Amino acid sequence: MIESSVIPSIAVIGSGSWATAIVKILNERPATIHWFIRSEEQVLHVKKFAHNPKYLSDVQVDLNKVIPSSRLIEVIEQSDVLIMALPAAFLEETLSACPADAFKGKLVFSAIKGMIPSTGQLVTDFLNERFNISPSSMGIIAGPCHSEEVALERQSYLTISAVNRQAAEHMAQLLNCRFIHTYVIDRDVQGIEYATVMKNIISLAVGITRGMNYGDNFQAVLVSNAMMEMKRLLDKTCPNHERNILESAYLGDLLVTAYSQFSRNRIFGQMIGKGYTVKSAQLEMNMIAEGYYAVKSLFKLNEQLGLDLPVCSFVYRILYENASPSREIRMLEAQLH
Repeated sequence: MIESSVIPSIAVIGSGSWATAIVKILNERPATIHWFIRSEEQVLHVKKFAHNPKYLSDVQVDLNKVIPSSRLIEVIEQSDVLIMALPAAFLEETLSACPADAFKGKLVFSAIKGMIPSTGQLVTDFLNERFNISPSSMGIIAGPCHSEEVALERQSYLTISAVNRQAAEHMAQLLNCRFIHTYVIDRDVQGIEYATVMKNIISLAVGITRGMNYGDNFQAVLVSNAMMEMKRLLDKTCPNHERNILESAYLGDLLVTAYSQFSRNRIFGQMIGKGYTVKSAQLEMNMIAEGYYAVKSLFKLNEQLGLDLPVCSFVYRILYENASPSREIRMLEAQLH
């Protein structure tokens, strides 16, 4: 663990809107930030103009603190703390060139809200298996928190969880600033990870029904039923008698993703509900909707678990089995209460 008197060296892996928002937050603290951006052209732009040309371009970064680079291994080597902030679908490929011991002695936190598509694993499980990162050296950063509101410096909250309480508190301190409040939840890393996966899938369902002209009344029932699905999944996969499903890491993150105009999963779902094909919706969007990949992984997991997850099944059948939304919504209506 880094001593509080030492200026930390932090790596942010990713160059999308959430990674950019995290860099902005870290800019508020005394820290050296090594920012991995895959595109060298994008790196050069940030170095010249001090902002990300593709995402949250109004966010100015302090180049006295931020060091953009397209050399991932160097970024990792130069950092003590690493924050993974890229879509789960890209994580495996991004880290493919890293040696097995690349993260030895590092503190690694995931700010990713998805599952690894090729393996169906949670991000922390993937990192542990592929790079032998001890659970005591890992943690997660969760919401409720949209990057667009971070960019606008609107008061926001982040939840930090880790097996190692000291590690979680250290990360919470790094991310706490004048517009970000952080708090720590003990020892529910996987529970919160599954919750972030579920809330994106539920947001897709909300978007699909919105695209089909369903209103607030239906959305309230849909979200409350989906919250019960989340609880069933968490109770089965990672039982924790101390977990309060009403805390913001669970219910709060679900609500902001289901209701916010900034939710990319909701936007993607709305396009599907309006009649877009999956491919055409993906082409039109400039950002990844994590729920699209996550629902496939979760559906396969539930083939083993056998849980009653009608909202998740609704989304899966529409996105992956080309099922008729109008037929699926009638089936879902009959299951909600």
